[in-house]
Amino acid sequence: MQELDVLVVEDSVEFTQVVVSVLRQSNHRVRTATTIAEAEQSMASVPPDLVILDLTLPDGDGLDLCRSIRETSNAYIIMLTGRDDEVDKVVGFRLGADDYVTKPFSPRELGARIEAMARRPREPKVDVPERDLDGLVIRPLAREVEIGGAPVELTRIEFDLLDQLTANPRQVLTRAQLLEAVWGENWYGDDHVVDVHIANLRKKLAGVTDRKIVRTVRGVGYGIVV
Repeated sequence: MQELDVLVVEDSVEFTQVVVSVLRQSNHRVRTATTIAEAEQSMASVPPDLVILDLTLPDGDGLDLCRSIRETSNAYIIMLTGRDDEVDKVVGFRLGADDYVTKPFSPRELGARIEAMARRPREPKVDVPERDLDGLVIRPLAREVEIGGAPVELTRIEFDLLDQLTANPRQVLTRAQLLEAVWGENWYGDDHVVDVHIANLRKKLAGVTDRKIVRTVRGVGYGIVV
């Protein structure tokens, strides 16, 4: 399994010990922070590959830190919280979280989710330098997107979804296919996360064009309008 540099942002000593133990058993490099301020300082010093982030922190809401991380980093983010509200999960996914674990959790479950994330490729497998679909330009190697010459800023997951869809422009991809391609075959979450990130992708594309790009095929999945 790929070795990761992991930042654990959690103010509970008990849960920090459990998470750190799980990570070290898999030989990951681990740092800890108990506040948003400590986390930001740590990330500025050494950018992590994975952030395990508690929602409730002494100096603020973990969702705010999640948003801040996603604005500047492609690090994987696992939300760790005692709240089991679907609204919290949706907000977390919209802000760029990759996964969500509710306390109390078993060390085995957390380890399995981290392992699945570590196996997920950080860069898409590509064999073309550029893909042009009537002005929608995807550069997989550079991870760049343009529409009519205007750049579109996407998160890692949003880019990977668009990359998968444009690589198969005349095919409708199911949620299961997108989950496997973008999140990895060992993903433990449900397919609701696909819908959330597709909605975010559509919103960003709509910010630069009135053209409909991503289409929904009810009961099946998503495709590209060609």
